[in-house]
Amino acid sequence: MPPAIPTATYRLQFSKDFGFRQAAALVPYLRDLGISHVYASPFLQAREGSTHGYDVVDHNRIDPQFGGEAEFDRFCGALAEAGLGLILDFVPNHMGIGRTDNAWWLDVLEWGPASPYAFFFDIDWRAAPGRRRPAVTLPILGKPYGQVLEEGELKLAFDVEQGSFSIRYFEHRLPVRPADYPALLRQVAGMAELPELRLSPRALQTDRSAADKLKAALAGMPRLAAAMDSVLSAYDACSGAVARHRLHRLLLRQHYMPAYWRSSGSEINYRRFFDINDLAGLRMEDPAVFEATHRLVGDLIRAGRLQGIRLDHVDGLYDPVGYCRMLGDHAVQCGAPSDFYIVIEKILGRDEALPQFPSVAGTTGYEWMNAIARLFVSDDGLTRLDTAWRAFTGQQASYEDIEQSAKAEVIATMFAGELATLVRLLRRIAAGHARSQDFTAEQLRSALLAYVRALPVYRTYVTPENGASDQDRAIIRSAISAARKAAPRIESALFDFLQDLFTLDLLQKTRGYSRRRISRFIGKLQQFTGPVMAKSLEDTCFYRYTRLIGLNEVGGHPDGGGLDGSGFHRAMRQRLDQQPHGLTATATHDMKRGEDARLRLAALSEMADEWQEAVQRWQRWNQPLLGDLSGQRAPSADHEYLLYQALLGAWPLKDEVDFADRAVAYTVKAMREGKQETSWHYPNEDYEKVVESFLRGLLDPVRSPEFSVDFADFARRTSLLGALNSLSQVAIKMMMPGVPDVYQGTEFWDLSFVDPDNRRPVDYPARQQVLAQTPNPDWATLAADWPDGRIKLRLLETLLRLRKRQPEIFTSGDYQPVDVTGTRAGSVIAFSRSHAGRTVIIAAGRLLAGLSEGGRQWIQGAAWGDTTINLPADGAFVDCLQTPGKTHRGHIVLGEGFAHFPVGVFVSGP
Repeated sequence: MPPAIPTATYRLQFSKDFGFRQAAALVPYLRDLGISHVYASPFLQAREGSTHGYDVVDHNRIDPQFGGEAEFDRFCGALAEAGLGLILDFVPNHMGIGRTDNAWWLDVLEWGPASPYAFFFDIDWRAAPGRRRPAVTLPILGKPYGQVLEEGELKLAFDVEQGSFSIRYFEHRLPVRPADYPALLRQVAGMAELPELRLSPRALQTDRSAADKLKAALAGMPRLAAAMDSVLSAYDACSGAVARHRLHRLLLRQHYMPAYWRSSGSEINYRRFFDINDLAGLRMEDPAVFEATHRLVGDLIRAGRLQGIRLDHVDGLYDPVGYCRMLGDHAVQCGAPSDFYIVIEKILGRDEALPQFPSVAGTTGYEWMNAIARLFVSDDGLTRLDTAWRAFTGQQASYEDIEQSAKAEVIATMFAGELATLVRLLRRIAAGHARSQDFTAEQLRSALLAYVRALPVYRTYVTPENGASDQDRAIIRSAISAARKAAPRIESALFDFLQDLFTLDLLQKTRGYSRRRISRFIGKLQQFTGPVMAKSLEDTCFYRYTRLIGLNEVGGHPDGGGLDGSGFHRAMRQRLDQQPHGLTATATHDMKRGEDARLRLAALSEMADEWQEAVQRWQRWNQPLLGDLSGQRAPSADHEYLLYQALLGAWPLKDEVDFADRAVAYTVKAMREGKQETSWHYPNEDYEKVVESFLRGLLDPVRSPEFSVDFADFARRTSLLGALNSLSQVAIKMMMPGVPDVYQGTEFWDLSFVDPDNRRPVDYPARQQVLAQTPNPDWATLAADWPDGRIKLRLLETLLRLRKRQPEIFTSGDYQPVDVTGTRAGSVIAFSRSHAGRTVIIAAGRLLAGLSEGGRQWIQGAAWGDTTINLPADGAFVDCLQTPGKTHRGHIVLGEGFAHFPVGVFVSGP
């Protein structure tokens, strides 16, 4: 049986090319590597062809594209035989909609508010302009509605097998409401005698059984297919204005309204996942919705096949704390132990403590990924990098100004509809009491907008049941204070009203306000701020503020500085107290770049002056490659600077035939995310093509001979420094508090660009071959051959096996800093983990440019000179890494402990 708390997890990304059969074959390798749990990407049924699994269309079915239930059974059997557990990446916040594969959503389109699934989705059922009945706005059209209608792309269709009508738009099927069937069938000879058609349209729209009988009768009439041509042609928009008007009138009677996709930011009336129109939010706070979406999960827990859950986008839920409580209770009711392993995808703001989530072991580790990376950043160099970036790009704005600008833009273009809904709810609350009835909608909108822009975290967790925590109160007060300064013309009383409302103090201070309305508003406000923050920071600001893009990582703070040893030790002791069993990630499916690419870029903070000189040379040499679009430089200076860093981080250690294509794909995505010269909503393809030409020119040694040689030389140096940093990162991650997670394939160097580049196929046979070699690594040879990545895998394996042999030290052990003295003490981070009289000491190098001649040579032990780790006076420690079996007492000279590379692990006793 696997342990309740994982010793280490391994993230697998399932796809149509990597399913349960391939995963089952990989289980022995993962066991031998030292993994205790497979951490699987979503494997409940997603949209056909999904590349990620987060667009679930059926929570209660295993995805057939991965092999279905039969192959899943074999995979679970392989895990059980190897003693490994399984953790599912579960998606509670939303479902994939549109097309033809979500039965619940299709039922809602057909039956509207009368559908039994209508309350499953977070829909604001209001009559849209020009319509008499409530309708869901469907932003699925590639062109404005009128143009789509005139060009005949919306077509009435009849399914002979199902006996049902629908409107088809390419891959989308929009069911026609049963009330319209009599009118559609009136033109078909012989239909008048059909008993089921004698019901009134109203009866057909309220009596599902009657509608089902009608469809069954139609499906049983083989002759109907040919006879239906007259009906379909009568609504064929291509046949003329009369038919087009008839189809338009039919659409106006439906429970949905097809709309141009670009109108979604202001017109959409269902909650989405961020701004993705085909992912609709679920009302998971409702017990019926919870029960309907967790049946299979419960069955897997009962069968002993599921040992943990990773919760995707927990902040999107109406009540994340309440949901976690429900999930923990559900797991226990299904036979799971009380310590059933649950972690949440939660991005913490600067200095934000993780709220108390019931049954949750911790986060998925974004904050620790960034804490580790900051250990390898020099603050002095970062200041010089800021100068270099501003000199190259001409950027004068502060990070705060760039962030605020991004927030304003994102709200206006992506979330205007959601903001309008909040303002409408807020106005109704204010109008319900004499003290606030004079606050106008425009005043409330301005104040609310100022608050959302000032909020420093993704969301708060205020609920009517639990009120506002001390942390939430402090966050709300701070944001209100900042909003007052940002909007000085709004009277103070209005901000007082908002502060009392957001903390729910309004209900205690003043009688007469609607508790129901306030509860709904607070829930929707907190669901709104998270997507705003995510799209503003991760998908906009991170591509505009580019002084050092290695710090622009999910859960990170690009304007932050490096982290010294004392700061890291404080963070680790705090983690040990608050969430010792959360995941520690250095790579995820959401990361902006590979874990080793990130640490290459961190090395630029130690080479800042050389970097500034280099980019100035490259800018001068590459000027002939620039394009000119009516006076617009292409690429912009911002994009050119971003490009040099991105290429440096991902620069291959050996020739890759597809590197240019990968770099182009990354560049287009980065430019569109930044939303400056081009964007996803309004792509500037002319600009993108010119930038692609510039990039391919850079990478062509014939067109750019000077740059090619110079850049490759600089990249070799940062690659060496990055590799040294990465080995230290492996050791820190494996030994620090928390559960280390290995993202698929990162046993070798991980130089990926942003997703989907990080979901490329993994060459597992190459990794298996290295693992099958002698159990005693030849570190000298591995260090000499460091570019092939074998040294990283063997270090990872050695430390994972240590964790597996001594699990209590790492799941329950203490954490203490270890004293390092000597000339190079500042380039070492060292700490111990102890439990029941056993201690492990870990030492790792950092800020290594000075020891490696600026990345020109691999660091050998002698370079550490008099630097020493001071041991407990009465202890003997055995080297279990580079010189296995060597015993140290009193101290460890790093020239011996770091004989081949700057990582050492020493265990007390034999």
